Amino acid sequence: MGASTAAGDGSSFAASITGAVDELRGLQSEADALKVAAVTGDLNDIHSAMIAATRASVTLELVAAVRNKGVDAFTEIMRMQA
Repeated sequence: MGASTAAGDGSSFAASITGAVDELRGLQSEADALKVAAVTGDLNDIHSAMIAATRASVTLELVAAVRNKGVDAFTEIMRMQA
């Protein structure tokens, strides 16, 4: 029972990370499209472009922080086994 729970937790974590990266890609695509619209003059509301860019930036920072913590944890585990 413990092994299947651990495997389930691992796949759940992987699915969470994959979902976060997919969401990040979507946010970055939306921000890029709004930036292009702003530059070409097709954007009436600059606030939406700024909000999209900020959301993409904050999400990128969050994903990078989670990745860094994961790498740190893996490194610590490997150091303890050595």
